[in-house]
Amino acid sequence: MPRNLSEKMKTKERVHCLIQKLREIYPSAHCELEFETPFQLLVATILSAQCTDKRVNMVTRDLFRRYRNAYDFAEVSQSELEQAIKSTGFYRNKAKNLRAMSKDLVERHGGKVPGTMAELTRLAGVGRKTANVVLGNAFSVQEGIVVDTHVARLAKRLKLTAKNEPKKIEEDLMRLVPRTQWTDFSHWLIWHGRRRCYARNPDCPHCEISSLCPSCGKFMKGSRSKTEPASPKKAIA
Repeated sequence: MPRNLSEKMKTKERVHCLIQKLREIYPSAHCELEFETPFQLLVATILSAQCTDKRVNMVTRDLFRRYRNAYDFAEVSQSELEQAIKSTGFYRNKAKNLRAMSKDLVERHGGKVPGTMAELTRLAGVGRKTANVVLGNAFSVQEGIVVDTHVARLAKRLKLTAKNEPKKIEEDLMRLVPRTQWTDFSHWLIWHGRRRCYARNPDCPHCEISSLCPSCGKFMKGSRSKTEPASPKKAIA
């Protein structure tokens, strides 16, 4: 496949090829947060803001043994929960959001996690990204595309969007990617971002989708090309 293939293809055609290739590269791609219930995934996703999935999984293994459901999280004290999740960073705000979200679940939904975007985003501390994670991975509902820092970075490098705001990036991707593959597409980009297309020095020489990437080689260390704009530090809920 020629290196300049991406320049000869229309974007939708290139996305079709990207989907085929990424499916081959990452056939078992999945959400790397460990969970058994929709509530556990909701908690883990909130904790994952500005934190690695590996660290979150280390914390939740003990956390979910101590606090099993929304009722437990709603009743635990702020200080106790802060200590339990401290290593995930931003623990005061996360503990506040987890307690408020759990109280909302208890009062409005009998402790159960709802399965719609509108209901999820009305919960304290739950934004569209978090809701998309829960809907796609706990309920198998294709409501949108998760746009985290990896997806945002790769979407721009692959020239699938020129936007910076997560909501606008998601809208561009939703127009290009078939709805049946929205959840998988976010997994593929996240996995590729973690394993190959790094933020500071992407491994372009070994990239399996380099022929489909208009930015191939441009962001490698030592490249003369303009550097990529820094990603916003604010967590994407």
